Amino acid sequence: MSSIEANAQQRVYELRTYYTHPGKLENLLARFRNHTTRIFEKHGMINVGYWVPQDEPARKNTLIYVISHKSRDAAKQSWDAFRKDPEWIAARDASEKDGKIVEKVEAVFMDPVDFSKLK
Repeated sequence: MSSIEANAQQRVYELRTYYTHPGKLENLLARFRNHTTRIFEKHGMINVGYWVPQDEPARKNTLIYVISHKSRDAAKQSWDAFRKDPEWIAARDASEKDGKIVEKVEAVFMDPVDFSKLK
């Protein structure tokens, strides 16, 4: 069994990149800070880290983060439950009262390699 196959049986990490509409990054950061990260944990997702790029133009409209799940199946179940959570829906709707915040989302599921410290 390769190291990639062995690690596929461990936690799976999800890299997500959010691109906001112009002028909306602070709204997105506030939503994550005040609501989203806690609701993720409620649904079994582990917050690993959150970043904003240092360089322009991405610094003005990009949030990058990594969360982890017990498995790909667990990730699907967590996301399904999160999207239906009344607390999340209320937080999303309140944060978007002046218009949509997120323009585009990219997601990549990843397995750590054998020399990664994320085990």
